Amino acid sequence: MSLLQRLEMRQGQALVMTPQLLQAIKLLQLSQLDLAAYVDAELERNPLLERLEGEAGAERDAPEAAEPGGDFESGEAPEPESWLANDMTSSRSEMEGDLDTRLDNVFADENPTPREQGSGDMLSLTPAPYGNTGGSFDGELPDFEASLTAETSLREHLAGQLDLATASATDRLIGSFLIDAVDEAGYLRETIDAVSERLGARIDDVARVLKLVQSFDPPGVAARDLAECLAIQLREQNRFDPAMEALVSRLDLVAKRDFPALRRLCGVDDEDLVEMLAEIRRLDPKPGRAFGAQAVEVLVPDVFVRAAPDGSWLVELNSEALPRVLVNQSYYARVSKGAVAEGDKAFLSECLQTANWLTRSLEQRARTILKVATEIVRQQDAFFLNGVAYLRPLNLKTVAEAIGMHESTVSRVTSNKSIGTSRGTLEMKYFFTAAIPGAAGAAAHSSEAVRHRIKQLVDGEAADVLSDDALVQRLRDEGVDIARRTVAKYRESLRIPSSIERRRARMAHAGR
Repeated sequence: MSLLQRLEMRQGQALVMTPQLLQAIKLLQLSQLDLAAYVDAELERNPLLERLEGEAGAERDAPEAAEPGGDFESGEAPEPESWLANDMTSSRSEMEGDLDTRLDNVFADENPTPREQGSGDMLSLTPAPYGNTGGSFDGELPDFEASLTAETSLREHLAGQLDLATASATDRLIGSFLIDAVDEAGYLRETIDAVSERLGARIDDVARVLKLVQSFDPPGVAARDLAECLAIQLREQNRFDPAMEALVSRLDLVAKRDFPALRRLCGVDDEDLVEMLAEIRRLDPKPGRAFGAQAVEVLVPDVFVRAAPDGSWLVELNSEALPRVLVNQSYYARVSKGAVAEGDKAFLSECLQTANWLTRSLEQRARTILKVATEIVRQQDAFFLNGVAYLRPLNLKTVAEAIGMHESTVSRVTSNKSIGTSRGTLEMKYFFTAAIPGAAGAAAHSSEAVRHRIKQLVDGEAADVLSDDALVQRLRDEGVDIARRTVAKYRESLRIPSSIERRRARMAHAGR
């Protein structure tokens, strides 16, 4: 066998993942908050990018277009002009006649009085226009934001009580560590052993300080579980007797509504058990939620869907959620003329290329989102007309084939995006549901529609409580071929108790 060296030419196709392409793919799947953070970082890094917010861009460009009385590049600032000093005698008299006053009264700062020009007095200033109550002599209005109060957090509330409860430095150190370990709901998420090991303190000291913190307001704070939280509140109300202690120790039976077992455990009759359960319901299972709760973030839709007069659907992008950036070509032209070093030219060229790429990528991202959302609305038009019961089975492949895109692209577009409809703001992933086969060859049903139907059947129960087998039979009568374990899974996802627990709750309610 002989070894030969030769040159061959072959023609082929290959996809090269350039850095720009990788960033474009990443940009496509970003949410609104992540996209805004990314654009802000690019605005800080790239001097050729500008944010366009309404008419703000026009206001920024106005000084650049008109440069009276000075050379910008030479660094000489134009002299400020006072139009009271201009030769406008006739115009000024006409304006004073129209305004029925002298311009000296309107523009008092333009013609200072002799006292303001310096008559020898140290404080020869005119009073502030609206009365300066802040004690300042510069004529500025008081800062009202400085007097605003912030909402007290749970940690601050507990730390203030700890300072008053003990003077020991060791106890304060342990107490501060325990307070830091309390979550927003008011529960302690650290064990005594872990705190003792981290601080090098004795377990008895940590347990003693924990009892001190648990005596703080709100009642039940720093508890390690729900049973301890309820027990602390009951002790403060002097209602933690042996029967109540037994009830709190078996909250699992309370959740299952196993009233016969609870009566035997507590040694009480039906009337006393009902009163004890009523006291449990009046307690606060999350004592820390009233302090420093985080503001609820509103889901801002990326796309709006509204009905058109002809019965179709109009799909439009939410312009308020789209970042608006532009490339300042005039600034690039002016700066590039003065760039002499090769490094400066390379930097400006890179900034211009990055800025152009970013603006094109944002436009492409908006068009892709609109295209995918339009196809989703077309596929799920029955949902927008009639509700969840008419939601159709849909997957990413169906949408990708309809619009001529890859399935991975549709997956990136639908991630972290939402659609604003007349039925609320829903995530795009909500419209992609699994298919439940229909009975006797009927059309498939959406899993979300089946879940909604199960909730309707349970809410419409009359005297008889429907078991999972009964729900399966009802759904099969309606043309849905579904297994019992699937019904149980959907029922649990809806947080619907089992038929036994619902029957016990109904009997307890009737016994009152």
